[in-house]
Amino acid sequence: MGIHDDDIAKVRSTADLVALIGEHTEIKRSGRQWMARCPMHGERTPSLSVSPEKGVYYCFGCQRSGDAITFVQEMDNLDFAGAVESLAGRYGVQLRYTSANEGSRRARKRTLLDAVDKAVDYYHDRLLTGVDAGEARGYLRSRGYDGDAVRKYKIGWAPDDWDKLAKHLRLDADDLKDAGLGFVNKAGRQQDFFRGRVMFPIYDERGDPVGFGGRILPGHEGSKYKNTTTEAVVYDKSRVLYGLHTHREGIVKAGEAIICEGYTDVIGFADAGIPRAVATCGTAMTEEHVKLLKRFSADRLVLAFDADAAGLAAAERVYEWEREHGLEVRVADLPPGVDPADLAREDPAELQRAVDEATPFLSFRLERVLTGGDLSTVEGRARTAEAALDVIAEHPDPLVRDAYVLDVADRCRVDLAKLRELAAAPRVRSPERDAPQRKRDREAPPGEIREVANQPDDHHFDDAMAPSDELIEVETHATAAEDEALRLAIHRPNEAVRLNPALFADPVRKGALAALQEGGLLGAGERAGEEAAGLLRRLAVDPSDADPADVLAGLARSAGRRTLGDLRRVSRALDSTDEQKRHAVSSVGPIKLLIERLDESDTREEAIDQLLPWLIGYDEGRSA
Repeated sequence: MGIHDDDIAKVRSTADLVALIGEHTEIKRSGRQWMARCPMHGERTPSLSVSPEKGVYYCFGCQRSGDAITFVQEMDNLDFAGAVESLAGRYGVQLRYTSANEGSRRARKRTLLDAVDKAVDYYHDRLLTGVDAGEARGYLRSRGYDGDAVRKYKIGWAPDDWDKLAKHLRLDADDLKDAGLGFVNKAGRQQDFFRGRVMFPIYDERGDPVGFGGRILPGHEGSKYKNTTTEAVVYDKSRVLYGLHTHREGIVKAGEAIICEGYTDVIGFADAGIPRAVATCGTAMTEEHVKLLKRFSADRLVLAFDADAAGLAAAERVYEWEREHGLEVRVADLPPGVDPADLAREDPAELQRAVDEATPFLSFRLERVLTGGDLSTVEGRARTAEAALDVIAEHPDPLVRDAYVLDVADRCRVDLAKLRELAAAPRVRSPERDAPQRKRDREAPPGEIREVANQPDDHHFDDAMAPSDELIEVETHATAAEDEALRLAIHRPNEAVRLNPALFADPVRKGALAALQEGGLLGAGERAGEEAAGLLRRLAVDPSDADPADVLAGLARSAGRRTLGDLRRVSRALDSTDEQKRHAVSSVGPIKLLIERLDESDTREEAIDQLLPWLIGYDEGRSA
């Protein structure tokens, strides 16, 4: 059950792999290939090679490989069908399903997304043209939003009425609820979820509208912000970031994302010429948010809000993100009590400076303690130093901790040796604050056991069974020859018509050639298995200009030597018949001569013509 193979093939051939990867990391042409910093494992130098001609990529750093579908699976955390659907929607490919149930399930999700999209248009049009939206338009103008900004971000207005949207959409009760747009009230009538609010549509990283953030107008009753309910099927606030789809290019280019509290802050950063801000949607920053930003090459996160606020109270969590995801978390140096949105309108240069001079997370928190302490008395300095040590102790790196201890000793005018002694002593910590470390201790495998397990067991190594140097050399040459032959089949298939899987020794490479000859490079994973598909993708981004005759000679030489070994084993085997032995003995001489003639340029082509058919026939006879 799933999507028709023809439609999957059409999606593969239509998708622009270079453009897709370029949305997540900077990508540049390098000869016939393209090179990029791999967004799947994080790196400073490009090791992701992309072949747009073949439609595949291969990372020489983390060894991940695939095509456009695989890449979307990796980056958008989708299953195979979901990735195909995402690309199909993007490139206008109509999909057909082999199962009615599967098609219905995915069609319903599309129905819900379409309902949210229609709600975006309805609210937006209401803001632009509705008589009842006059106050909302005045509020937005007072915050510096002109018509262009309103249209760019599709800002809308939810009328202060019971069921205007529900009547407009005419959805059934389940779809209205699951789309997060309304519900059935106690009177049994459909009712809108949002009323009397300025509406900010929230898009996922693929550009699908999945929810809203509604802001109450000043002077009106109600919570300042109201977000789409978590009961909505298509909305998960821990996995979406407002502004990510709009600003993903800026994030990729800068390698940095700015985290805000409000939607207007995100827009303010963009208006100030800093188009890489996003906002959490009514929730604290989560690890899913961090992973999402890492998929767009964000190696540095700048917090543009109070880093001691409840939304980021657990400092250990930040240090875990830094360590586990290769991040640097900093805090923007914003003037006290000033929102980024206001600063963007009043002094955009100051907002840019606040981002450029953002301080490391620990440095920011420590400065809060030191500037808030009483350093005028001995007792005050001692209390401040103790409080500072509590903050420093949260950081997992001893070198970082010691550097900050040195700073505290200087600022608080206390003895460095004594302060280091206190820093080394166990801090009194609550169970809640110790929980992340206990989790890490439970999950970390014992280093000693891991190291022993990776050592070879010399006492059980059977020297008699070890391959000889000659055999290792033959196998090494065979692998290289088979890889070169596969390169020829991938990049110049018209010159590879004489290749045959029977000439290959390695089963993965044999299967890879068969998959290539059956249906080409794209989709080889389904035909030959993921290991063969990964090999083909690596070779696809590493073309060769080798002479086809040299490639065939190398393959024939390795296959011939392998066959000679087989013939010798047959001639010595006790269970071989006399006929088998005679055939083996009589074949050794001619095969050796043909292998030798492969090394001479004037006899090579004739030797290939005679040797290849014989080797293929021998393999077929042995398999019969």
